[in-house]
Amino acid sequence: MIRLSTKGRYGTRLMLNLAHHHNNGNETIILKNISKDEDISIRYLEQIIIPLKINKLVKSIRGAGGGYTLARHPSKIMLIEILHALEGACCLVECVDDDDYCNLMNICASHEIWKKASSMLKDYFENTSLQDLIEISNKKNPKKHT
Repeated sequence: MIRLSTKGRYGTRLMLNLAHHHNNGNETIILKNISKDEDISIRYLEQIIIPLKINKLVKSIRGAGGGYTLARHPSKIMLIEILHALEGACCLVECVDDDDYCNLMNICASHEIWKKASSMLKDYFENTSLQDLIEISNKKNPKKHT
């Protein structure tokens, strides 16, 4: 089974939480509140937020009323950016992303399957924005972030 790590899953939840606050007019939120909302340890959120800041997906505001906010509107942040910041390349197996990984790629039929499947997955993540996730979230739990 192919799975995202908790870093990718929790990071997506963190970004979705920030997106909800962004759309509700709240500029910033502190990690302590996200930790409570999402039931994720604050220490883990502190680790996850770093690559999101480095990749310019979130920004931090210091001082009174400070916290974290999205760096762009939720419709302008694609899921692929979040996953790339937290997980690295979006591919099912290493040989899809690294031509030097295996010397059997030219004769391996499986390589073509993994390459096509990885491409489909990447395409889906490239075309799914945080705004799309907000809409899904609102349909599943309309009272949570109002």
